[in-house]
Amino acid sequence: MARFARFRIRRPNWHDHPSVRSADQLTLGERSADKLRNGMGSWGFVFAAFVFLFGWMLGNRNTGFDPYPFILLNLVLSCLAAMQGAILLIAAKREDQISSELARHDFETNLQAEQMIEQIRSLTLEIHATVVPAKANDR
Repeated sequence: MARFARFRIRRPNWHDHPSVRSADQLTLGERSADKLRNGMGSWGFVFAAFVFLFGWMLGNRNTGFDPYPFILLNLVLSCLAAMQGAILLIAAKREDQISSELARHDFETNLQAEQMIEQIRSLTLEIHATVVPAKANDR
């Protein structure tokens, strides 16, 4: 079991990010886009498509309902390609939305860090002014 642990399917790490909406906060369309993207962009989909195509061609060699050159299969694959293009565009839009939310969070974090650095700098200058005598040249 441990030897196959590296082949586990891992979720993208943005699911647990505090600034990215997830789970119940998403609309039905956003959840569907995530599921379709993860499904169509997987090896499972590739292998399932391969098995489907192989089964279709094997079952319709010369006597099936769609004999060679598989005109109906060509129609099904064309429809799948048309739908897959639209689904991938929706998934890309969702991915852009996630990237935008992450970038906004990073920007806000950078602004907070800049304010904290300025406060630390001013406190350091105040401490320096009180600890170090004003006229250090009088030796």
